[in-house]
Amino acid sequence: MTTGLDNWTLAAPEIFLAAAAMIVLMVGAFRGEKGADLVSWLCVASLGVAIFLVLRLEHGAAFHDLFLVDAFTKAMKVLSLVAAGIAIVMSRSFFLRAGMWRFEFPVLVLLATLGMLIMISSNDLMTLYLGLEMQSLALYVTAAFQRDDQRSTEAGVKYFVLGSVASGMMLYGSSLVYGFAGTTSFPSLAAGFLAGQASTGAVIGLVFVLAGLVFKVSAVPFHMWTPDVYEGAPTPVTALFAAAPKIAALSLIVSVVMGPFRPLLLQWQQILIAVAVLSTIWGAVAALRQENIKRLMAYSSIGHMGYVLLGLAAATEEGVRSVVVYMIIYLAMNVGTFACILSMRRKGVMVERIGDLAGLSTRQPGMAFALLLFMFSMAGIPPLAGFFGKLNVFLAAINAGLYIPAAIAVLASVVGAYYYVRIVKVMYFDDPAPAFDRPVERDMAVIMLAAALFVFPVFPVFQTPFLNGAQTAAKTFFSGK
Repeated sequence: MTTGLDNWTLAAPEIFLAAAAMIVLMVGAFRGEKGADLVSWLCVASLGVAIFLVLRLEHGAAFHDLFLVDAFTKAMKVLSLVAAGIAIVMSRSFFLRAGMWRFEFPVLVLLATLGMLIMISSNDLMTLYLGLEMQSLALYVTAAFQRDDQRSTEAGVKYFVLGSVASGMMLYGSSLVYGFAGTTSFPSLAAGFLAGQASTGAVIGLVFVLAGLVFKVSAVPFHMWTPDVYEGAPTPVTALFAAAPKIAALSLIVSVVMGPFRPLLLQWQQILIAVAVLSTIWGAVAALRQENIKRLMAYSSIGHMGYVLLGLAAATEEGVRSVVVYMIIYLAMNVGTFACILSMRRKGVMVERIGDLAGLSTRQPGMAFALLLFMFSMAGIPPLAGFFGKLNVFLAAINAGLYIPAAIAVLASVVGAYYYVRIVKVMYFDDPAPAFDRPVERDMAVIMLAAALFVFPVFPVFQTPFLNGAQTAAKTFFSGK
């Protein structure tokens, strides 16, 4: 009888991160507040080692098929690890100025990332829930990390309460699927549904599972937490929320619908189309009147998740490829934008209003130009990377016959372009506001520059390797079909 540990090395990145988290936690505990810098860099180094381990993994299943490694999971793990590492780097200067730089923060991010990796490799509903809760519990704390700030505390409580409801819905859905299908294993569920054993109860369970996952990517109608949490949470935490957890949750949605529940295509495709269309519309319309740039980014993320889910709703290899490509571009655009937001300071105090960017082009032309690239890219203006992300999604939807949803998403993108262009107009044409603190910190400047170069010209000119990698990841769900 096998123990399920035969291929335990497939979980080497997760095992390493778990051990690293315990070690850096002890380092921080013994060194106290003076150890925050050391712990943060150890955490970043640990994430770097985890990326190396992920890239060296072979494909296969472990722990009695509870854990899966393939090209798709490897790609999404690398993106999540990169996003988490950048979030830690961006957090240091912010918390130092706020007098809240503690070693616990990078450790919490490390533990949340461990949960994300488990989520991404889930091959069973129980593994899925375990990874999701490990990620969520750590993120609840990070949202309220700035304990002396009422907004941060409120954001943490809102995220915890609504996140608990979403987790409960997903757990209830998993129990329904188990009750009606008799298994929680993804391969067994797929085999059963292919054999025509999909009962109404299992379909209802799928709806609840998707509801919980849709909450995690902040798509309509489970988006209500996003603007308040984005605005209230410390800005580096908002930057983390905008990237890493969304990549992990979206990866999980892809794995669930294209894996065990693929035979129920007609059922889940309707759900994803509705969620995608509503998210693109709400993300475009609700952001038009926002004055706080973090709230604007919250609604922007809702819209972007709508575009991604539209690509997934195509249920084709081209659609899955468009999801991977979009998330690569989305990561670069978001970390670059939040590096700019974190540089919006006057006399050491963060400012968040869009009007505070007035005249930035004359005072800090480099930062203004980088933010212009990010805004135009998010709006989907060619030849920037964001244009190719949206193009891939729209083409996948059109080629799958989703003409009306694709047309609605295109129109929503046009409406949403207004608030991105508005930021550019404020920076370049409005009367100058008081100058921001100078110079821009080196960490932020490096992240800004790297993200801006990726948006243009790296991705538009050298996109073939990224497209080939995304194609390889997408083939995971279609090989042998």
